[in-house]
Amino acid sequence: MPERLQKLIAQAGIASRRAAEQLILEGSVTLNGEIVTELGTKADPERDHIKVRGKLINTKLSGRSNVYILVNKPKGYLSSSADPEGRKLVVDLVKGKGRLHPVGRLDYNSEGLIILTNDGKFTDRVASSKKIAKIYEVKVKGLPNRNAINKLRRGITLDDGFRTAPAEIRELKHTPNNGWYEVTLYEGHNQQIRKMFDAIGHSVVKLRRTRIGDIADPHLRSGHSRELSPDEVKSLLG
Repeated sequence: MPERLQKLIAQAGIASRRAAEQLILEGSVTLNGEIVTELGTKADPERDHIKVRGKLINTKLSGRSNVYILVNKPKGYLSSSADPEGRKLVVDLVKGKGRLHPVGRLDYNSEGLIILTNDGKFTDRVASSKKIAKIYEVKVKGLPNRNAINKLRRGITLDDGFRTAPAEIRELKHTPNNGWYEVTLYEGHNQQIRKMFDAIGHSVVKLRRTRIGDIADPHLRSGHSRELSPDEVKSLLG
């Protein structure tokens, strides 16, 4: 099946997709003996000969198997495979599995479960799904009243204009100065939970994702990872 050259180069572990685009633009990639400089060019590694700086990459693609890794991301890691600012990356927590990328996002100051993979089709289906529940434990500053929480349950319009869908919010055991909640979302707007609680005047102090669909692992320590089972992968694909 034909795919964009930059994607194939990234899948082969030669470079990130952005770096692969630069390789194409600078004329370092050939397709069936011809130099390619158009970023939209597609190729089929089962039929076409793809070389990067004179080296054939087809064997790297044919030997690649799909990998699905569950990571318990610590706070202070970026959910990305690259960062021009040099911050710590969630992909750096997994070694020896080839080039991986995160499925969806978990913001820099949040922690908890995130999936890494090299399977682009899996990523597209899971990241865009509105049927897979993501469950979070949330600690907020102060104690919101019931009316404020009910507003979030019904859905609100955030400062950036995004209208949130109704959310499932369950109260956990509060402390004298902080409210604790379990929040279930089926959408993934950027920093949505933080913005929701900001909108009712109670900023998030701590946020941890505890479940993705049916996948949870309370024994997976922060910074550690494990492979998903075939049944877990299947559960996310429906």
